[in-house]
Amino acid sequence: MGSAAEEVREHLLVDVDGGITATAAAGAGAGAGAGAKIRVQNLTKRSEATGEEILRGVSLDVPAGVIVGVIGPSGSGKSTLLRALNRLWEPAPGSVFLDAHDICRLDVLALRRKVGMLFQLPAMFEGTVAENVRFGPQLRGKKLSDAEVQKLLSLADLDPSLVSRPASELSVGQAQRVALARTLANDPEVLLLDEPTSALDPISTQNIEEAIVRLKKTRGLTTVMVSHSVKQIQRIADLVCLLVAGEVVEVLHPANLSHAQHPMARRFLELS
Repeated sequence: MGSAAEEVREHLLVDVDGGITATAAAGAGAGAGAGAKIRVQNLTKRSEATGEEILRGVSLDVPAGVIVGVIGPSGSGKSTLLRALNRLWEPAPGSVFLDAHDICRLDVLALRRKVGMLFQLPAMFEGTVAENVRFGPQLRGKKLSDAEVQKLLSLADLDPSLVSRPASELSVGQAQRVALARTLANDPEVLLLDEPTSALDPISTQNIEEAIVRLKKTRGLTTVMVSHSVKQIQRIADLVCLLVAGEVVEVLHPANLSHAQHPMARRFLELS
């Protein structure tokens, strides 16, 4: 659990080498991604260990206010793609844009507040549920009121009375929803979800899915969700991106997945 907590802390806290401040980046990189909330252009990534290509010239537009599901075989680069969108690894300049701004020219801390991420396994910090939810805003010198914490828990489909419970006593499903509330506390515009229900039971999975759809409807959140479950993506996504061997092979409406043309994508869908 320690390594997962460190990854969450990095997402909430840590800068990367060579980051340009928001002041220096004001107005920089505008125009290239116009018309999409997120635009990915010819994004590539190689394994540092082997030099093998993980992402091969990925290009993808994510419209504002929609849920985009990313599916494909294991090892196809889904999580790697997701982690580029808020610079958990550093993409090449000119390959990822948020609101038409090159994310490499944005302050990384400001970027990660706008583009929040929920990981596969929830990592709780020591302390109560309320202390976990307050973590991000507190780094900026803002303390959320009890009412604000309770509202965030409600948005994540949790009982607000859990505020004083030690985070260590939560079930995995409850912890994942607290992690969602903690991410929402930063008031993100985009939510990145890396298989957020893979460790959950069916009821907890349904709770998370309903919370995601509700957030789209009530807050206009743009969501990019990686999942191995085709049925899950069909339930909640507006668009589906099929990723195979590091390449986007098709982008379809969920109802049209049976019309996929790529042979490996078709085989993956047939076996799922």
